[in-house]
Amino acid sequence: MKKTSRRGKLRVHFKSNRAAADTWPNTPEGEAAFSLTRERYEAAAKRHARTAKRLAPSFGWNTGDFATAMADVEVLVTWDLPTRDLAKHAPKLSWIHIIGAGVEHLMPMDWLPRGVTLVNNKGVHAQKAGEYGLMSLLMLNAAMPALYTGQREKRFDQIYATPIGGKTVLVVGVGSIGGAVARQAKRAGLRVLGVNRHGKPTAGVDRMYKTRDIDKALPQADFVFVATPLTTETRNLLDRRRLDLLQPTAGIVNVGREPVIDYAALAAKLRNGSLAGAILDVFDPEPLPESSPLWDTPNLIVTPHVSSDDGDSYIPLTLDLFFENMERYLAGKPLRNRVNAKLGY
Repeated sequence: MKKTSRRGKLRVHFKSNRAAADTWPNTPEGEAAFSLTRERYEAAAKRHARTAKRLAPSFGWNTGDFATAMADVEVLVTWDLPTRDLAKHAPKLSWIHIIGAGVEHLMPMDWLPRGVTLVNNKGVHAQKAGEYGLMSLLMLNAAMPALYTGQREKRFDQIYATPIGGKTVLVVGVGSIGGAVARQAKRAGLRVLGVNRHGKPTAGVDRMYKTRDIDKALPQADFVFVATPLTTETRNLLDRRRLDLLQPTAGIVNVGREPVIDYAALAAKLRNGSLAGAILDVFDPEPLPESSPLWDTPNLIVTPHVSSDDGDSYIPLTLDLFFENMERYLAGKPLRNRVNAKLGY
């Protein structure tokens, strides 16, 4: 990070999430849930009063005044930003806090000025995502996608399920969200396999695989829970060939990003019965268009990107993370959640 003077108050700019409404929830409720307002900042500042006294915050709603607002800013908190000529518009900028876990919308990061650190919101989603993860696994185990299809088609087909304990879940992307799901799954008695880039042993996971070895893990899975970020390595990771490695009784959940899975191939397998069920929470584009065939795909439940976000606590938790990092920054310590610009997470 850049070394900056500590004379006077440190300038922080909060660029509200209104611009993100096109890529995140595009409803009034969704917009409000992710807005970085002065009121929310002041509530968090009371919890971190000692640090807040050293800051001079400003708040912006659109990109029109961005260049003017950034002239003396040292820290930017936002979801998205105009990246062109950023070094020129923000010569004092030292770090950027992205209020989401995924940063693929900012790739490639050749725009990031030298000496500027990018951090993300990893960890803020964990509790909610862990609960959604357990819920989705229990729903797959109980054949809820198939039962919902029966309801939609007015068929009274009885499907009996066995308890979930002893079955195997493969968590693809054992990071903050995937790790929370793994812990919930262990409590429910599942055997947990994991996949990530390095494949190192991880608490709560019975066996880890490197991403390149995912073919060895897929045939063992009763359920696949996808939480990996979208990178060049994970794009189309679960393609048609790899989906065919799954047992026909398996179910799949995706809370990562759509391009990680070949949705067309997945839908075909759900239609022909070579995969038991799926629960999908992420799509490209969002909202999912009315014309999408996924709406009518049998044995599939669609949720509208709600797996890991909490409208009440998301921004307060985000601001707590920001203040924790600010304390570290003022003390000259490394920031939490630094993003590797080359890897994209």
